[in-house]
Amino acid sequence: MTRYIIIRLLQNIIALFGIIVIVFFLVRISGNPVMFMVSPLSTQSEIEVLQKQLGLDKSYGEQFWIFLTNLVQGDFGESFVKRVPVNDLIGQALPNTLKLGIPSFLIGTFISVMLGVLGATRRDSILDNGVKFLAVLGQALPNFWLAIMAVLVFSVYLGWLPTQGMATPAHYVLPVGSMVFLMLPGMMRLVRSTMLDVLDSEYVKLARIKGLPERTVIWKHALKNALISPLTVAGLMLAGIVSGSIITENIFNWPGMGRLAVESAFGRDFPVVQAISIIAAAMVLGMNFLVDIAYAWIDPQIRYQRS
Repeated sequence: MTRYIIIRLLQNIIALFGIIVIVFFLVRISGNPVMFMVSPLSTQSEIEVLQKQLGLDKSYGEQFWIFLTNLVQGDFGESFVKRVPVNDLIGQALPNTLKLGIPSFLIGTFISVMLGVLGATRRDSILDNGVKFLAVLGQALPNFWLAIMAVLVFSVYLGWLPTQGMATPAHYVLPVGSMVFLMLPGMMRLVRSTMLDVLDSEYVKLARIKGLPERTVIWKHALKNALISPLTVAGLMLAGIVSGSIITENIFNWPGMGRLAVESAFGRDFPVVQAISIIAAAMVLGMNFLVDIAYAWIDPQIRYQRS
């Protein structure tokens, strides 16, 4: 088990370094941020002075070495646009994103597992057909359209809920509901399909023959073995909170990482875009690492097959 964990950890470190290199050079070939920060009347000398202040007068190799040296020390640099440390911007935005994303993830996962299991255990019933219809509907409706319609109905027409901000619990209802509906269909269908496979397996039939209560058979024996595939999806969903909240945060004017990412991308704010991309990648890799460990714990054969 230790060897398996070390190998996976080294693979993730190498992958993260590759992502850092790609992100650094991609943002620089996207355009010169200085041209967005000067007026049409600015002289060439003024442009060169600004480039020197931002450190963009150096070669890409020198810029990357400076960036990597600071990154190792936990410093993402200074925002080109707001002229404040990127760490401060991330420190303000990331907690807000987590306040939105974690409740959405927990609620969505719970509902998905419950509906998926109930649909599988009551196959072709009205409940199962409702679960399948909800899954298809959720995959067919674009998330941005759903969020806009929610604002239109519950805020504009009915006036029940606020449209933006995060001051009260009522401000969480629409954005959390939108994110839950986004993650619900895929997870729910996956739980249902894997549960159907497990319920037809021999060891489940044997457990029933032994006279175990149906609740024990389903929730203890069947569900544990059916969670391997949904575990991957759940890990990626949790890791994708930062990137997946972009649409929701911008529609509901939520002051989190998603809105910060859009603002920084439009303003060519390289340090902020780099920081958000690297943090999102690190979260994805980290969750994949934890999922792999969970795999090995659920099914010990996996650790030997992959090591």
